[in-house]
Amino acid sequence: MSHKVLLVDDEDDILRLLELTMSNDSRYSLLLAKDGETAVELARREKPTVIFLDVLMPGIDGFQVCQTLKSDPETESSKVIILTALAQDFDRRKAEEVGADGFFTKPFSPAALLEKLDEVLGNSSG
Repeated sequence: MSHKVLLVDDEDDILRLLELTMSNDSRYSLLLAKDGETAVELARREKPTVIFLDVLMPGIDGFQVCQTLKSDPETESSKVIILTALAQDFDRRKAEEVGADGFFTKPFSPAALLEKLDEVLGNSSG
C-alpha cells in the first residue's frame, strides 16, 4: 500500500532534499507544497497519510496550517510532523498545542527522517 506524503517547505533546497529522501521508496506517493495555503488545499483534496510541515513560511505559517488541518474532520487523521529550524522548548510546546504528531528539527539526517516516517506510520506493518 502506498502512503501519500505531503512535503511542505518554502525553501527549494529543503523540498528537493525531502523529495530525494523519499522518492525511491515505492511505499510513498509524494505531494509537494511551497506555502501554507497550498498545503491546506492539497491536504483537503488528497488526504495524505503524513504531512512534513515547515513552520516559517510566507502567508499561513506551519503552526496555523497544522491547527487548521487537525480541527477539520476531513483532514484530522493525517499525521503532521513539524519540520523546522526552530528548536526551542517553546516551539515544541506550540507544535503539541496545535496538534502535531511529531517534531523534527533542521538540519536533519535523511536516514533519521525516514526512521521518523516509519515510526509515525505506526509500525502498523510490524
